[in-house]
Amino acid sequence: MAPHSAARPAAAPRLFTWAEVAQRSGRQERWLVIERKVYDVSAFSRRHPGGSRVLGHYAGQDATDPFMAFHIDKALVRKYMNSLLIGELAPDQPSFEPNKNKQLTDDFRELRATVEQMGLLKASPIFFSFYLLQILLFDVAAWLTLWIFGTSLVPFLVSAVLLATVQAQAGWLQHDFGHLSVCPTSTWNHLLHHFVIGHLKGAPASWWNHMHFQHHAKPNCFRKDPDLNMHPLFFALGKILSVELGKQKKKYMPYNHQHKYFFLIGPPALLPLYFQWYIFYFVVQRKKWVDLAWMLTFYLRISFTYIPLLGLKSFLVLFFIVRFLESNWFVWVTQMNHIPMHIDHDHNEDWVSTQLQATCNVHESLFNDWFSGHLNFQIEHHLFPTMPRHNYHKVAPLVRSLCSKHGIQYQTKPLLTAFADIIHSLKESGQLWLDAYLHK
Repeated sequence: MAPHSAARPAAAPRLFTWAEVAQRSGRQERWLVIERKVYDVSAFSRRHPGGSRVLGHYAGQDATDPFMAFHIDKALVRKYMNSLLIGELAPDQPSFEPNKNKQLTDDFRELRATVEQMGLLKASPIFFSFYLLQILLFDVAAWLTLWIFGTSLVPFLVSAVLLATVQAQAGWLQHDFGHLSVCPTSTWNHLLHHFVIGHLKGAPASWWNHMHFQHHAKPNCFRKDPDLNMHPLFFALGKILSVELGKQKKKYMPYNHQHKYFFLIGPPALLPLYFQWYIFYFVVQRKKWVDLAWMLTFYLRISFTYIPLLGLKSFLVLFFIVRFLESNWFVWVTQMNHIPMHIDHDHNEDWVSTQLQATCNVHESLFNDWFSGHLNFQIEHHLFPTMPRHNYHKVAPLVRSLCSKHGIQYQTKPLLTAFADIIHSLKESGQLWLDAYLHK
């Protein structure tokens, strides 16, 4: 019998340079780097649970820090990544792209390790159970108000305010589940995310994932952050983009008056006049039938609960008022941390710089924390998106120390000042657009 042939040595990995990776950033070919390993995500991006665009936003770039930030079970994810591995960076290539701040990135990764050792990425079941109970109690109270006190104007408006509170607070809670920051496994987070956003709010989880993870991946980056899609159709946003728009002589709206018409087409209109129909278009177009089923349970429940008390016409009025109040609440809170901040094209900066330029905080207080769903800690949330919100205040001093060491501005302001800064920034951007438009 012939002797067994010797085992073949493993093939040496293909070696790449940062320049070669950077060239694969188009629609057809997409590579990215995670912990010095090079992955071809061209075909996989369409099947990515967080949406294809998130991977596309990091195509040709180092994605190590966003990978660490977005996934709670990294070992499991790495197993699926093995089939995408095509090589690694050559030994003479630095671990960081030349344009990124190496010392800042090293210090942040050390901070992240400290955060994990402190247990700050572990959620308190009691906190989130109480939070869900609060929402359910408000929901029941809204119906009881009409059932006990009748459907005259005062009980009607009280019920509308209670239901708007339910919708806003459920919005913050679904945000927690969507970021995988409540349960120890992705499966349970996804299931409860469907329940909260689908059954309690009537919106699709897949739509939220598709939009929101892009925002976190590249906040305030034009054409990568979907929250900036209102530029330039309705608003000129940020100093750089506004001047750019003015020089191009583009005028879709009277941007020099945008700080005035924001009150009409911004906070009051986003949910009742746009999101309310777009979410149905989204799930039907993309055939997200599970999401549609969850959404229908919300609309069936609220219809069978309130139409017998109010009749169809009054129910529709109630529903519109609730969406109107919720929309104002949602827009002011979500925009106060981002609109006044730096807005630009993507310049592929390091993770910390990308997040800090685009975010600011609002002062901590019991009311501010509750009213904003702890999104007054926007800086900490963006640096550690899977961190449960009740731990933001614990990590905040460590983040401030990191910023101080590297000369990075850590902005925090009162709630009303944050609201006023939205208008101020829109006014400033509009004037910059006008000056550039007139060649001043």
